[in-house]
Amino acid sequence: MKISAKGRYGIASMVFLARSYDTSSPVTIISISEHLGISKIYLEQVFALLKRSKLVNSIKGSQGGYQLARPPHDITAYDILSAIEIALIEKTGSSCEKMEKLDLVLARDLFGVLDQNIHDTLNAVTLEDLLTAWKREENSETLMYFI
Repeated sequence: MKISAKGRYGIASMVFLARSYDTSSPVTIISISEHLGISKIYLEQVFALLKRSKLVNSIKGSQGGYQLARPPHDITAYDILSAIEIALIEKTGSSCEKMEKLDLVLARDLFGVLDQNIHDTLNAVTLEDLLTAWKREENSETLMYFI
């Protein structure tokens, strides 16, 4: 499974927003862009999709920016990716009339199971989980030994 750059940036940006959830301070796209090294213009496209899906709220004005619309433990990777990666939740149709029975078997026994596993896995991971892992990674010290 390949997630697009837009999907990866969407998840990364949402984890970054989750860091500020307790402060109630909005985070600007410029701040996200600088901290994560993602183009501001690209982030504006991502946040338009996230806002449309009601995952973020936008605050206007000089002190404005974006905030999570729900607590980090209540937003899953599936929520984010389904807002950004339309193809992730699309179902494929039948190939042709001659393959009707085979298509049924493939849809039910292979692709249906695969779709369900992807859905379950992405729904099991919350922003809070990803934020906790990121904080743990930032706090771990990598020791380098020179000989």
